[in-house]
Amino acid sequence: MKRIDVRTIPPRERHPLLFKTFDELEAGESFELINDHDPKPLYYQFQVERGGSVEWEYLEQGPSTWRVRIGKVD
Repeated sequence: MKRIDVRTIPPRERHPLLFKTFDELEAGESFELINDHDPKPLYYQFQVERGGSVEWEYLEQGPSTWRVRIGKVD
C-alpha cells in the first residue's frame, strides 16, 4: 500500500495530491495518509466530492501522528 506523509508537503499541495492519488486507485485499492493532526476536514471533503466511493479507516489516532487508510470502493 502506498504511503503519503503530508507532514513534509506544503499545505496548499496536500489535498490536491491526496485527491489525485485517490482518483488513480482502482476499486478495492487504498493508500495510507500520515499526518500530524486529525485529518477529519479531509474526510468531510472526500464525502462531498467523492460520495460513497471512499473508505476511511483510522490506523493510528495521535497524539502526534495520525495514520488513515483511504480506500476506493465500487
